[in-house]
Amino acid sequence: MNDPHQREQAACGLGHSFLRLEDEALLTGQAQFLDDIPMEGVLHACFVRSPHAHARIRSIDLSAARALPGVHGAFTAQDLMGELTHWRMPLGFAFAVLPENTVPFVLAREEVAFVGEAIAVIVAQSRHVAEDAAALVAIDFEILPAISDLRQALEPNAPVVRTELQSNSLQNYTLAYGDIDAAFLEADITIEESFSAHRGCAHPIEGRGVLARLDPAGNELTVWSSTQMAHELHYTLALMLGHREDQLRVITPDVGGGFGAKFMIYPEEIVIPAVARLLRRPVKWVEDRRENFLTSIQERDQLWSVSLAADKNGRIRGLRGNFIHDHGAYTPQGTNVPYNAASSMTGPYIVPAFSLTADVAYTNKVPVATVRGAGYPQAAFVMDRLMDRLAQHIGMDPIRCRELNLIPAAKIPYTKPLKSRAGIPLVIDSGDFPRMQAMAEQAMDRDGFEQRRQAALAQGRYLGQSLANAVKPTGRGPYESATVKIFPSGRIAVFTGALAMGQGIKTSLAQICAAHFGVEPGGIDVHAGDTRHIGVGMGGFASRQAIMAGTAVEQASRQLRHKVLLAAAAVLKVPQDTLDISYGIVSSSATTTTISLARLAMELKGVPGYSLPIKTDPGLESTAHFHCDEQTYAGSTHACEVEVDASTGAIHITRYLAVQDCGTLINPMIVEGQVVGGVVHGLGNALLEQMAYDAEGQPLSTTCAEYLLPTAPEVPNIEVLFCPSPTHLNPLGVKGVGECSTIAVAAVVISAVEQALSPLNVRINEFPLSPMRLLELIDQATQPTQ
Repeated sequence: MNDPHQREQAACGLGHSFLRLEDEALLTGQAQFLDDIPMEGVLHACFVRSPHAHARIRSIDLSAARALPGVHGAFTAQDLMGELTHWRMPLGFAFAVLPENTVPFVLAREEVAFVGEAIAVIVAQSRHVAEDAAALVAIDFEILPAISDLRQALEPNAPVVRTELQSNSLQNYTLAYGDIDAAFLEADITIEESFSAHRGCAHPIEGRGVLARLDPAGNELTVWSSTQMAHELHYTLALMLGHREDQLRVITPDVGGGFGAKFMIYPEEIVIPAVARLLRRPVKWVEDRRENFLTSIQERDQLWSVSLAADKNGRIRGLRGNFIHDHGAYTPQGTNVPYNAASSMTGPYIVPAFSLTADVAYTNKVPVATVRGAGYPQAAFVMDRLMDRLAQHIGMDPIRCRELNLIPAAKIPYTKPLKSRAGIPLVIDSGDFPRMQAMAEQAMDRDGFEQRRQAALAQGRYLGQSLANAVKPTGRGPYESATVKIFPSGRIAVFTGALAMGQGIKTSLAQICAAHFGVEPGGIDVHAGDTRHIGVGMGGFASRQAIMAGTAVEQASRQLRHKVLLAAAAVLKVPQDTLDISYGIVSSSATTTTISLARLAMELKGVPGYSLPIKTDPGLESTAHFHCDEQTYAGSTHACEVEVDASTGAIHITRYLAVQDCGTLINPMIVEGQVVGGVVHGLGNALLEQMAYDAEGQPLSTTCAEYLLPTAPEVPNIEVLFCPSPTHLNPLGVKGVGECSTIAVAAVVISAVEQALSPLNVRINEFPLSPMRLLELIDQATQPTQ
């Protein structure tokens, strides 16, 4: 192993597929999710929610609910006035100045703006009793006009989504560079298209949940939440409840998935601790699946109208257009989704001139925030569909058309003429997009496919094959924290501000730490998501944890290893450069004497009246905060083969291949699992998942019978190939993986379906694509023109 970078990676335990440390507890039923936490005397909460998309609250009568046996309290916002410092939630992660009236209320007081908005909370001896009491709450509503369609929301005379608004337009901005007018004036080819993506849900297998308990002895409020951001919740609770930070603890237990839905602070996470403090009893609320449909954030709903300019050889010269983004009724967490979509639209392609206008519109629907991909899948869909349209227009192989416009490896690092929402230049730091596309093309056997396609057509079957490219920044900063500690028992523990939510981050961090002390990853205890253990942290989102937390653990482990060797050299009286650590034992090539990490920890614990072995702080412990504002870009090429039944609209994916650049792989098995999971999420977006609303804003898909999720029969075997390009932005060379494999899926699946139906002249510019909708498109394409 001559490469210093490879030696560095091996020293940090990278590249080995250790079994996940989390799995034994999960498989044996020992994992402890929020609803599993034992709590004596716990009360159960149920929220009274709006049945209307838009209405004024004239009055609320809680008397019947309060009179029901087993009910311990029923509260409106007015009843919680003494516990709250603010009526409204704080704006999460604001990156632009937004109106104060854009954030949600903790509990609606005078008006509701979407079906499911919380108005009151009932606390009872059981969830059953609480739900019965909630049904007895009498609310007098004055029904107001509701807006469901995002186009109608921006019409001049449209009724406002909330009466406190002047209009339904939250933002309008244009991202641009280059001479866009000249690009179109000089173009040989101009293509104009419209595209749409519909909203859906994140749907982790475990919904949201909160448990809160006040310890009267020390006035300590402990809050357990199934969240992706324990430290942000800690900050928000201190702000909203006026509770002292040192008397507040937030713990994230085992989390059954997040996918972005838990990457924000919800009103329920404020109400439950407030009620627990008021009643001085533990209180728990666990979201049921219907509540998840009605209240957890949603995403993807956008309408695009864009034009592409190109020369006669198929090289892009410019791209311009606009899109409307459905933002829902409130802004819980800034407007990062539309900005992500706008700033990422060009993807891994060279676009010399660009101008895109975004309209962010309120509607009377569930608020929108980040779901896995966070705006990037919509933009990638539009861009790669435009590549297909360009290829069709000039009669070029669509793969060659993409190849012609991909950023070549020689131009990496490649600076896009745009900035992130934080004002940082968008620099694709590493990667080889042509190589990834070539790998996918070769693996998919295009020559053999054409023979199969022709044979299928002769039998009346329609086969299609396509590929799509994507790239996404990963590792959002500004920092993540980690403490590594060796106890006198010899156990090694990692404490981090990162969040474990089923993705295997504990195993990855244990691998990185273990390699520094010559132990197996199972010898490392990883504690994530507890604000008592580590004072600051950012949490799990934006494909960041392997980069930010992984590097913090690497730095803390390296620092602690140095301290161990320094102390061992003093105790053993040997030169430090003769020492090595293996199986938790420090040994020297100069002597047969050894010392264990446990013994060293005892030595560094100190004895009254005696000096420590070396002049240092006591204990074997080191903390690191890895700082990085730049993001590293992870790319992908996905290829897909489908068979379409034109008589039923059924789409069968016969083969799926994902080529991914995740940088250096920490645990290839975990990375492959993340890629497969991301593809499955994308398949649901492409073909199945649609959160439907009627014209009055009433949700039409509120069960898994109406909102379809991918299950085993719909998921093909997903082949994963890696094309790693380690980044220089962190010492491990790692990139994020959690979201990247979702981004290209809708683009490649829809492209393959359209290619399969090319004999019928079907054009598809939307997702999700249901069988019924596909039959409509086939019918439109095959009907004779009037």
